[in-house]
Amino acid sequence: MSAKRGRPRSSSSRSCSSSTARRNLSATNSKRSTDVFGLKNKRQAAPDTGAQNAAQSAAGAESAAAERNNGRAAGTAQSAAGGNARESAHARAASTANGANAAGAGFDKFNVKDLNLYYGKFQALKHISMDIKEKEITAFIGPSGCGKSTFLKTLNRMNDLIPDCKITGEVLIDGEDLYGKVDINVLRKRVGMVFQKPNPFPMSVYDNIVYGPKTHGVRKKSELDEIVERSLRQAAIWDELKDRLKKSALGLSGGQQQRLCIARALAVEPEVILMDEPTSALDPISTSKIEDLAQELKDKYTIVIVTHNMQQAARISDKTAFFLLGDLIEYGETDELFNRPKDKRTEDYITGRFG
Repeated sequence: MSAKRGRPRSSSSRSCSSSTARRNLSATNSKRSTDVFGLKNKRQAAPDTGAQNAAQSAAGAESAAAERNNGRAAGTAQSAAGGNARESAHARAASTANGANAAGAGFDKFNVKDLNLYYGKFQALKHISMDIKEKEITAFIGPSGCGKSTFLKTLNRMNDLIPDCKITGEVLIDGEDLYGKVDINVLRKRVGMVFQKPNPFPMSVYDNIVYGPKTHGVRKKSELDEIVERSLRQAAIWDELKDRLKKSALGLSGGQQQRLCIARALAVEPEVILMDEPTSALDPISTSKIEDLAQELKDKYTIVIVTHNMQQAARISDKTAFFLLGDLIEYGETDELFNRPKDKRTEDYITGRFG
């Protein structure tokens, strides 16, 4: 998948905090329910029995060819190794191939169309168009100041909090206009966020986890207890904290605090988790735990991560987007982008010629 570039629209700009109603969704989105909890249609392809005889007759020839080329294939595989990011991208593609083939192509969680974002007169994002699949890990890479974190924050309207911010274009979640008439509290329940620096609340571990559910109306002690245990288990930190639930969260290590923040986001059962450089301040062991956690969570959640660590993007992501000076330069399968980049600027960045 390559980056899609839109042309500037003639439509008027909107404030990031505006809540004007949007036009009806296009017919192309009608097959997708706008109900947040609606079921998604799945199709099952019937087996093609007409090609069985041809496949059987070709099997002998394929087997013979495989034997003749066996030695050459082994040598080629050995010579292909080299470059940490590229090796990681190959490994990610191999480890997810069977699951991807079985599940089929995912639905789009976000559709971004010709998005422009301004801070006053400064244009931070320029004509960004891309689709983000559900239940995948999408990584944003690029040098500092390229717009990747700014774009991440448009996905749950965190930029509303910045003065003089305005946008043009569209950001759709499940076909619904994210900048239309939406309840911001509901939106941020659906789209959670984990920041670069761990930010636990100055309260106990338990109270950190139940803060969100209480905000959304959960009051029964038994339900809150279940949410705390479930969330901490999902964040792979229950065994470390089960005896410290009433202790201050500020006394945890940096890695524990970050996983606590992930658990706090999971407590309200979001659909999407946004991560803005979640491991940049952590040691290698804590970083590895966060990466393993992201791999486990993508079976249930859509994950979008901003990272300066290209090896990390290659290791954990299904798709990668490269940003530069507010432009989306290239976007596609991680293995393809790291091993066969289509744009010279992408190649220069991932090979370290600039950063």
